[in-house]
Amino acid sequence: MSTRSIRDLDLSGRRVFVRVDFNVPLKNGVIGDDTRIRESLPTIHYALDAGARCVILASHLGRPKGTPNPEMSLKPVAARLQELLGRPVAFAADCVGPEAERTVAAAPPGGVVLLENLRFHPEEEKNDPAFGAALARLADVYVNDAFGAAHRAHASVEAIVRAMPEAAAGLLMEKELRYLGEALGDPARPFAAVLGGAKVSDKIGVIENLVRRVDRLLVGGAMAYTFFKAQGKPVGRSLVEDDKLDAAREIVARARERNLQLLLPVDHVVAEKIEAGVPAATLDVDDPAIGERMGLDIGPKTVAAYADALRDARTVVWNGPMGVFEIDAFAQGTIGVARAVAAVRGTTIVGGGDSIAAVRKAGVADRITHISTGGGASLEFLGGQTLPGVAVLPS
Repeated sequence: MSTRSIRDLDLSGRRVFVRVDFNVPLKNGVIGDDTRIRESLPTIHYALDAGARCVILASHLGRPKGTPNPEMSLKPVAARLQELLGRPVAFAADCVGPEAERTVAAAPPGGVVLLENLRFHPEEEKNDPAFGAALARLADVYVNDAFGAAHRAHASVEAIVRAMPEAAAGLLMEKELRYLGEALGDPARPFAAVLGGAKVSDKIGVIENLVRRVDRLLVGGAMAYTFFKAQGKPVGRSLVEDDKLDAAREIVARARERNLQLLLPVDHVVAEKIEAGVPAATLDVDDPAIGERMGLDIGPKTVAAYADALRDARTVVWNGPMGVFEIDAFAQGTIGVARAVAAVRGTTIVGGGDSIAAVRKAGVADRITHISTGGGASLEFLGGQTLPGVAVLPS
């Protein structure tokens, strides 16, 4: 990727505005997972070590719908960031206007300021130029380190850049673009993609883009049942998108034209409802004994087949669970795939909340080359779409 990096900027004595992704799980002021905060530390440390006058951090949290909501305040994040950095973090009770300007002005040399939730203002999600300019007035240079928000044309990722004299990608953004860009542009082969999740419609763009690029495509999760119905297999009450049957047939046809290995489950775990403790059975996908039950996970034969297909892969991208991962009885397929991906001797990239949870639950997260912080952004990138927050950055 040719996007300008924070490494290319002179930060000495300058106020640096860093768009971070601190959209962490927060309940009653308690942070459930601080991974996204930790991922921002290298860029913050880099700016401070480079002599930044002040590092100003901005993020959204949740969906407050353009109005202040104490439950979505970033104040608890400021406290946690202060612990992780080992230095004071000032919290501004607003992200623009007099309160933000006073807090930034009062910061000591080498100070760190966290602004209040950007989405407390409706102008943020509207990509309002005046709001972007108000954010820009707080600093001298802009750095986007929020890959998870790069697919949104919001004021703090798009409009602000047009009001700033200099802008660049942060170290996390740089790392995301490097790994995902190399996977799409120049992957070590064989290149395999593993896609799961509920709906074909959620990943149709990704599938269509990857069919042209990968050597093997492994499909799991509820989205597999749209392919099964298109092939006339019994699906019971499994989730099927009837309006995507033709799209599924087209994907299969294109894979065949390319001589691409398109793998679908050969067995599955079925039950009458999505609930812990319900009776479940493992059947071949051709078995009409599914009756009125629904498929909720891939079976052991499929896990073995997918592990075999990944064994000699040199690049693997995985997004989406193989079943109803939240319930242990229907999580074994996803965990099995997590272990198979971790065993790959090559570059492995995992994105999407459930897939990330799976590699952690399976105890193999430390064996994954790159865990993407941006589920939606990584999907759009893999689908060949332009990310507004990346496109606006200079090269």
